[in-house]
Amino acid sequence: MSRIESTFAALKAADKKGLVTFITAGDPAPELTVPLLHALVEGGADVLELGVPFSDPMAEGPVIQRACERALKFNIGMRDVMGYVREFRKTNAHTPVVLMGYANPIERMGTDAFIQGCVDCGADGAIVVDYPPEECEAFAAAMRAKELDVIFLLAPTSTPQRIAQVAKVGSGFCYYVSLKGVTGAGNIDTEDVARRLAAVREHVTIPVGVGFGIRDAQTAKAVAQVADAVVIGSRIIQEIESAGPERAVDAVRTFVSGIRQALDE
Repeated sequence: MSRIESTFAALKAADKKGLVTFITAGDPAPELTVPLLHALVEGGADVLELGVPFSDPMAEGPVIQRACERALKFNIGMRDVMGYVREFRKTNAHTPVVLMGYANPIERMGTDAFIQGCVDCGADGAIVVDYPPEECEAFAAAMRAKELDVIFLLAPTSTPQRIAQVAKVGSGFCYYVSLKGVTGAGNIDTEDVARRLAAVREHVTIPVGVGFGIRDAQTAKAVAQVADAVVIGSRIIQEIESAGPERAVDAVRTFVSGIRQALDE
């Protein structure tokens, strides 16, 4: 059983909903990435998504685009990202870390080297936005052979065929994108999410996390009524931007604590 599977099993046993949080590695400064990861856990995050900076993050709205740009100014690449996970693992052996990004950095590194790098640094899986499930069954199988998960995205426009393919190939959890558009855009219609998750669960048996557009405790609590987990990214990056490097760690811890409290009420 992977660390992600174990985490969701424990949440279910405790009748709790998961909190999945995202930051971009290297933003706002390389030396803050590991402290921010710890702050997310201290605030109550159950699973950490660590963004791999990329020059063309096609699924991201302006907030995460800016985070990528800031990180790339420090020349943060895949090996740096894995280095942050390795450092985080020195004092946290239990919180799952998922590397989130795009195919290009993985292909450049080589899939075999990427998988081994995940094993060596202590990462638990990957979300690769532009890896369609139909085209990476071999990659997903190689990841699973190392007890690593590949998490796929589903959207309001996903067909029953695509949902079934994700159910076949994906593991750990499924990431349901609640909006048509990019990260951080629009407001969530929780009734629509509930209807669409019912269709997703006709095929998908692993936990389902909902993201894109969750910006506050009230929305997170409403989405958690129908999802196994909520995923928050852009709003956390905004906290980092507003606080500045000196106060970012405390600001993130405080914000995530508020979300965690709402989920547990």
